[in-house]
Amino acid sequence: MIALTKDLVLASGSPRRKELLEQVGLAFTIDVADVDESMEELDPGKLVEALSKKKALHVLERHMDAMVLGADTVVAYDGEILGKPEDEADALAMLSMLAGREHEVYTGVTLAWSEDGVGKIDTFHVVTKVSMYDVPRDLLEAYIATGEPMDKAGAYGIQGKGAVLVKGIVGDYNNVVGLPIAEVFRHLDALSHHKSYT
Repeated sequence: MIALTKDLVLASGSPRRKELLEQVGLAFTIDVADVDESMEELDPGKLVEALSKKKALHVLERHMDAMVLGADTVVAYDGEILGKPEDEADALAMLSMLAGREHEVYTGVTLAWSEDGVGKIDTFHVVTKVSMYDVPRDLLEAYIATGEPMDKAGAYGIQGKGAVLVKGIVGDYNNVVGLPIAEVFRHLDALSHHKSYT
């Protein structure tokens, strides 16, 4: 659907991001960015943009002729940023905090490439509001026991068993999964045609 002028490289090992790119017919390879994700930034939008940029630029060094896509997702509730849980107790604490309440999911995306030897980047983030059912502790523990929450921001996967926790969303569903694919597509299309986007 898009005739990209450069090969696309996904700087992420996330199977969800891989599936979303495949879903819209984009051809790409994967080169996972192995970077330190610890940052002091407290603003979730700025944090995910900074981390996505860090990942994209790290991989671009190995693929200077390609277009590299870096992404990072966090959950934010009441000013607190929630990444992936450290252990099952951490997952339970996160899910208990989110139960019966509304939170935001932020995904930052960076497209990085080189033009005439000069590095270029296009960074943005998308926010989706998610409301959760007030799920009892025993069901949260049963969900955690499946292992699904352990590699996901906010300790749940909306596209998996965690779907039973979600009451509703406002915004882009795929953003909660891990990549706002429609917005990514628009940016790639704009860049391939050298046009602006709003």
